[in-house]
Order: sequence, then structure tokens, then C-alpha cells
Amino acid sequence: MDCIFCKIAAGQIPATFVYEDARVVAFRDIKPEARVHVLIVPRRHVDRVSSLVSDDDFALIGDIHRAALKIATNEGLSSGFRLVTNSGPDAGQAVDHLHYHLLGGQKLPIR
Repeated sequence: MDCIFCKIAAGQIPATFVYEDARVVAFRDIKPEARVHVLIVPRRHVDRVSSLVSDDDFALIGDIHRAALKIATNEGLSSGFRLVTNSGPDAGQAVDHLHYHLLGGQKLPIR
């Protein structure tokens, strides 16, 4: 598979990891849209939210949210943060691997 996020998760492409466990990795976005902009991805390939079907898939969403809370705490985002995922090309998903953007460290515009 030629998925950039799979390669990052496997350590084949360098990235600045801010969190990792058995199922999830998180690293800084190379084109940040906020002072803190971290991508949180599952280690195993899942195309997008609409690809989730099993109980284990849905447990993975919990793992991602748990990681987001740990990262937000470590990054000092006590004033708040945004956690967002895009699902599919019409929503703006640029990489076909489930990922969440954690944004914070500044007042974010309302969207």
C-alpha cells in the first residue's frame, strides 16, 4: 500500500511524534493551521469514518479521542481545542487514511 500515513505510522517516513501507543500515532502537521496542529491516525489503515463497520473499528474512535485528550493536556490546551475529521473528498479529506486534526494554542475562528 502506498499510503503516506501508514508509512509514517510504521516509521518509514520521519515525523515528529507527539503521541504513540499500540493502535494510534500522532504527529505534527507539516503545514500547521494553528499554533498546535497535530494529526492523529490509527496505525492500521482505515480509509475514512464511513469505512468503519466493526465494534473494534468504533473502539478505535475511542482510542483516538483518548489520545487527543492526552495530547491536548501535554500541549497545554486548557483553554480549548478543536478535533475534526474530514470524511471523503467532498469534505476535504486529502489523504485517504482516517485522521483527526487537533488544533489549538490560539483562539480559533468559528466555522
